[in-house]
Amino acid sequence: MLEKRSFSLSGHRTSVALEPEFWAALAENAKAEGASLSALITNIDSTRAEGQPLASALRVFALKAGRRAG
Repeated sequence: MLEKRSFSLSGHRTSVALEPEFWAALAENAKAEGASLSALITNIDSTRAEGQPLASALRVFALKAGRRAG
């Protein structure tokens, strides 16, 4: 089941729905970087490819972070 969370990105409210496992991985990565989840998502948003959905960028980031850690 997907969990929906809302954030402000570039002054606009947006919602993202991800599986709980992806939210957990993103939260762990944010904590490891000493950042808030919101700050991590803002950073990912600012570096994602044009046209790439935010949910996709977050999943890819979590997957890559998991591979680096493992």
